[in-house]
Amino acid sequence: MKFKLVALLLVAFTNQTFGQYQGIEKDINKNRKGQLIIKAKPGAKVTVEQISHDFWFGAAISNGLAGDYWSAEDQKQYREKFLINFNSAVTENAVKWLSMERKQGEVNYATVDGILEWADANEIRIRGHNIFWGIEKFVQPWLKEMDDKELETTLKNRAYDVAERYKGRFVEYDLNNEMIHGNFYEDRLGDGITKKMTDWFHEKDPNAKLWLNDYDILTGKRLDDYMAQIRKFLSQGVPIAGIGVQGHLHAETFDRSELKRSLDSLSTFGLPIRITEFNTPGQRSKWVDNKTDRLTPEQELVKAQEIVDYYKICFAHPLVTGILQWGFWEGSNWIPASSMYRKDWSPTPAADAYQNLIYKQWWTKTSGVMATDGQSKIPAFYGEYKIVVDGVEKVVYLSKEEKTLEVEF
Repeated sequence: MKFKLVALLLVAFTNQTFGQYQGIEKDINKNRKGQLIIKAKPGAKVTVEQISHDFWFGAAISNGLAGDYWSAEDQKQYREKFLINFNSAVTENAVKWLSMERKQGEVNYATVDGILEWADANEIRIRGHNIFWGIEKFVQPWLKEMDDKELETTLKNRAYDVAERYKGRFVEYDLNNEMIHGNFYEDRLGDGITKKMTDWFHEKDPNAKLWLNDYDILTGKRLDDYMAQIRKFLSQGVPIAGIGVQGHLHAETFDRSELKRSLDSLSTFGLPIRITEFNTPGQRSKWVDNKTDRLTPEQELVKAQEIVDYYKICFAHPLVTGILQWGFWEGSNWIPASSMYRKDWSPTPAADAYQNLIYKQWWTKTSGVMATDGQSKIPAFYGEYKIVVDGVEKVVYLSKEEKTLEVEF
């Protein structure tokens, strides 16, 4: 089949050479594309259009989406911009125990429920962040006042509550956040508490996928510690569903070699990897404390290139399954300078670079006529497709697991 491929306009700043990663496009094609095999009568008109990606291109959802403290216009813009940019999400704060139950016995389910309702209605895959968080400053004072027996019972009840109420609603959860940086619960209740947490949760939701999540891993600074912790948990029988790694801890730029090395090291476990919280500029930049100054036009272009390079390295890696930005709008982002949209919702160059990358470079769309043998083989990014042959439409899913999908008309 001879297809007339749709021409794609590429922005100039996405053409940077990757030095030692000059094979990155080859890796992307190898790890992110399968094959659609279309069978139909010779000469039939065919169009193939990607509807969605298998890979998670996502962002954190602010509590503001389900609240009443934004203006109606900001609510509208936030929801619209989310849907044109992202296919997946993570709760930024709503599921955190401190957010849900600041005062003992007063549990706020409304924000979580509102976010889930919107995500379900828009077919957004969503992860729950997080069930527990043992960094001491994020542990409620009323928990610290309990004796060990009462504390363990309360942890069990928390696991039961979330698992039972939201069974099947979240694709996955962060189990106990940032444990290499502090774990009040392990300090109090001993080394086996992580396994108990997973067991309690699985009693009420046996199919729940429970992930680890931590930071300063992709810089290499805490990589060895994280890998040692993962090995320990696996030896204890902790059912780790995936490895979450945050993408905050660089400055205005990031170390390309260290990012790739860290991902390669983590891949030795054979578990899926997600970049769970991404910002650029990052947490070690001056923009963490400088919430009001704007990036210069030149700095905005650097930011756009940083996003493209970061995404390319991660997308090319076979075990990375997604990247989630930790804020995309300046009006609701802990590092405002890292936003793709300004407070007035005007796009930054980063938004244009991101959309070009995802929806043009990494999007399969083509058309043509069937060859004389009635069979066409099309390299295609994994995801959902609408295929139309002489007016007959089929919607199919090309999965990374199957790699090849045969569609007969």
